[in-house]
Amino acid sequence: MEGFRNQTVRWAIGVIAALALPILNPNPYHLDVLTNALLYALLALGLNLIVGLAGLLHLGYAAFFAIGAYTYGLLNLHWHWPFWIGMIPAAIVAGLSGVCLGVPALRVRGDYLAIVTLGFGEIVRIAFTNLEQWTGGPNGLLGIAHPKIWIPGRGLIDFGVASMPYYYLVCITTAAVAVVCVRLSRSRIGRAWVAIREDELAASCMGVPVLQLKLLAQGCGGAIAGLAGAIFASKQGTVTPDSFDFILSVMVLAMVVLGGLGSIRGAILGALLLGSLPELLRWFEQYRMLLFGLTMIVMMRLRPQGLFGRSSQGLAPDRAHAGSA
Repeated sequence: MEGFRNQTVRWAIGVIAALALPILNPNPYHLDVLTNALLYALLALGLNLIVGLAGLLHLGYAAFFAIGAYTYGLLNLHWHWPFWIGMIPAAIVAGLSGVCLGVPALRVRGDYLAIVTLGFGEIVRIAFTNLEQWTGGPNGLLGIAHPKIWIPGRGLIDFGVASMPYYYLVCITTAAVAVVCVRLSRSRIGRAWVAIREDELAASCMGVPVLQLKLLAQGCGGAIAGLAGAIFASKQGTVTPDSFDFILSVMVLAMVVLGGLGSIRGAILGALLLGSLPELLRWFEQYRMLLFGLTMIVMMRLRPQGLFGRSSQGLAPDRAHAGSA
């Protein structure tokens, strides 16, 4: 009980510090960098359910991000759906896409599953590029509306291009999704996912519905990415297919691995580090990506299990993940 209370205090301090940051440092550029890093954290939380908990190697995760962004963009441009309503179908469509991908794909494992998901990510990106009549082709969707919020005494306020409203939006959304992920990881579903990751055959013999839970992981992870995609589209005001390439999927996977597979706080910290590190190294513009790569190599050599991962994978699921959140 004391450990749970201490962990709750740490999470509360982290959330309060994040919410107070714009007051201490209102620099729009810094807030924009942190907003993008928190968007990465949202994606990392979703992929962590698929890769970290369920153990399904996914190399096309950017496709769900794209599906959510285009879903909100199309609903807003053609039917004038506001952001607060449009983000719901964006998450649902992306989640259903994950389930639809999982039905044929989850019958293969390991490297073969990675190849299938890689192909899915490229198919989605190329489809959005070629379906010019609906998606705008390489030029993408333009003029997507920004979120609006009603404030007493001030009326309806448009987020526009200001950095602070989006920072708070992404910060609160990431915190809410993190709470859901923590609850999931500690539930029977989360423990079943860990059992599947550790030994799928043993989990199946113990009565765990392996295929259904894999589909659930795909759906939940896809829904979180779709929600992040809707926020991204509303923030940018435009979406183009080249924003959702293979490199993005690899970056999000690297964030999950860096933080530690199965760790919620690790996924967030890994995303914040890798999301902001290229900007921190901007002073060394010519050698920025070289330093970025060297940092990753050194990290994987010194601590291959990640920042909050465990060196031993043989721990009981309930113990391993009660403390990793």
